[in-house]
Amino acid sequence: MDESFARLPKPPYYAVIFSSRRNGHDDAGYAEAAQRMVELAAQQPGYLGVESTRGADGFGITVSYWESEEAIAAWRQHAEHAATRAHGRVHWYEHYELRVAKVERAYAKPATTPAPANPPN
Repeated sequence: MDESFARLPKPPYYAVIFSSRRNGHDDAGYAEAAQRMVELAAQQPGYLGVESTRGADGFGITVSYWESEEAIAAWRQHAEHAATRAHGRVHWYEHYELRVAKVERAYAKPATTPAPANPPN
């Protein structure tokens, strides 16, 4: 399985979708804090996984997955997470939006073995 994809249980579960545009300031500090938040979230009860991507233009989407709304609320109240969010609002983001959704169905196309570059005749 591609390591970019979170390994998740069968639904239902919750997704916290964080879309943002970075302002380009303090890239090293941002990267360090983002890694720390992933590590810290993974230690929280109810955490299921995360998927994240960011384009060269600074637009990114991070989706974290949780067992329940209570688990999401507890993560939101975590002191270090709250402090990092407050810092990010001032120093790292030009704009962001956060959405919480309940996942009721999920399906996937399994990864396949790539076709050979020069198939036999």
